Amino acid sequence: MNTNNFIQINTLCSHYKVTETFFHNLNENGLIEILEIEKKQYIHQDSLHEIEKIIRMHQDLNVNIEGIDVVLNLLKKIDDLKTELQSVRRRLTIYEN
Repeated sequence: MNTNNFIQINTLCSHYKVTETFFHNLNENGLIEILEIEKKQYIHQDSLHEIEKIIRMHQDLNVNIEGIDVVLNLLKKIDDLKTELQSVRRRLTIYEN
């Protein structure tokens, strides 16, 4: 399998100064997906933004894995509600005109 779009976990660990266990805990809690290719573990590069967000919460705010899961779920619900509100506002403008 081609690993061009993947980043090895060891590289992320040294860059963000976290342990491999941290990434494995994130994977166990369903927050990220780890792929194993040729006995090396990788994360898809598209997940990098989410991983950076998670690491900032963990390091800067001292939020544990379970707390990060709760925060990410709440942020997703907020985004969903914003999208729904925009849709309702668009439909409402049809009736106002």
